[in-house]
Amino acid sequence: MMEQSFSAAGWENPPITEIDRIIAGAKTVAVVGLSSNESKASNRVADYLAAHGFDIIPVNPAEAEILGKKSYPDLTSIGRSIDIVDVFRRSEDTPAIVKEAVAVGAKCVWLQKGIVSEEAYQLARRAGIRIVMDRCLKEEHTRLSTQ
Repeated sequence: MMEQSFSAAGWENPPITEIDRIIAGAKTVAVVGLSSNESKASNRVADYLAAHGFDIIPVNPAEAEILGKKSYPDLTSIGRSIDIVDVFRRSEDTPAIVKEAVAVGAKCVWLQKGIVSEEAYQLARRAGIRIVMDRCLKEEHTRLSTQ
């Protein structure tokens, strides 16, 4: 299956084989916008990823701890390598997040379902960082795990 998401605006997600490689090669996931509220998608996705062996780093300046882990105010405060920056923020917030991801040397920026920003896409591409938009990391991991 060679599914890709295309937009008339000029962005496209990597092929599914590349998405699979991103997930399979990741260990550390910084979740920007992670909520301590268990009914929120960010919490459910992060909890799922943690249960499947990923090292989750909460990023939320309004929380001290989420899912039993220290929460950081931003990516630059983390101080260790990040494989995927998983973003649960509004589309207009994502260019600044991509700039932080570039600054800390993250390998991939992942914008969850419903989050699309051509500006963020272009920033990531120019910096040589892989970017996935409008897809759920939990759903993609589940799909990959059941193949």
